[in-house]
Amino acid sequence: MSAARLSLHQFRYDQKVFWRNPASVFFTVMLPLIFLFIFATIFGNDEIEDRGVKTTTYYVPAIISLAVISATMQSLAINLTQDRERGLLKRVRGTPLPAQVFVAGRVGNSLVVSLLMVALVALIGRLVYDVEIPVNTLPAVAVTLAVGAFTFCCLGFALTAAIPSEDAAPAISNAVVLPLYFISGIFIPDNEIPDGVLSFADLFPIRHFFEAFFTAWDPGTAGAGFEWGDLAIVAGWGLAGLVIALTSFRWEPRR
Repeated sequence: MSAARLSLHQFRYDQKVFWRNPASVFFTVMLPLIFLFIFATIFGNDEIEDRGVKTTTYYVPAIISLAVISATMQSLAINLTQDRERGLLKRVRGTPLPAQVFVAGRVGNSLVVSLLMVALVALIGRLVYDVEIPVNTLPAVAVTLAVGAFTFCCLGFALTAAIPSEDAAPAISNAVVLPLYFISGIFIPDNEIPDGVLSFADLFPIRHFFEAFFTAWDPGTAGAGFEWGDLAIVAGWGLAGLVIALTSFRWEPRR
């Protein structure tokens, strides 16, 4: 069987495992939607002066950014660590299945869930909050999503090296991303965040991914909508994560 057919078979298997896991579906699919409804309700629909957009228009790309990170980095870090500590990765490694096929199945599953969340949040934003879906800047949206998905998948594999046990996986992954959501402008509009805090958030990829994606999604964006500087920083983090993953990823349990 060719590598492409094996990868497709592995992808279908990973999709079935994902959708049959209620916890994964809730935290990856439902929780971002809950955040969207909560923030749109709490903050209303006033205009954010520094951005020149309504609050709901701000939160649609913000929640899409969160959903992509959740479906890639967080989901991979948690599930891979759990499978490693249960001995599943060791057994997979002992089969004829090539490692790259296994990785392709996991990454493919994360990418499909990410695209589903983009479509779902965009549709809810349009139908419930009348938020425009960008047309002129769709190439920028696609490129930004591709760069972000690559980076956060790599970081998800890399993060497993810092997680010592199955029980610690959700706690450590949330401890990494939740503070950055707050200081990067995803949970709180960035006009309400002190400049010093935003400068600190600029050290990490979440802030730059959100900035690039917001520009690509903003209906008021002039031009093609590419934020090449932010995308370069995000891609740099992805390459660093790839190097760490290649050198530190473990197939055997730590215990």
